[in-house]
Amino acid sequence: MKYRVRIDLPFVDEADAQSLMSFAKGLSAKAVSINEGEGNEEIAFCDLEICHHDESPSHKCEGLERIEIRKSKTL
Repeated sequence: MKYRVRIDLPFVDEADAQSLMSFAKGLSAKAVSINEGEGNEEIAFCDLEICHHDESPSHKCEGLERIEIRKSKTL
């Protein structure tokens, strides 16, 4: 059994988003991947994006940074 945290929080201020991402990075060494290398693997991750869904017309999010947790290393 594991405990999973899922968060999707849009911020107006980039500094707030960066702060949460930094906090997540600090905890990433404690996170685990589930069934890595198997057909049902679930890789733990954190994404920092610029979100354009509130614009008209809306656009896809732009990825700024991604952290993936794998047994071999953190990407």
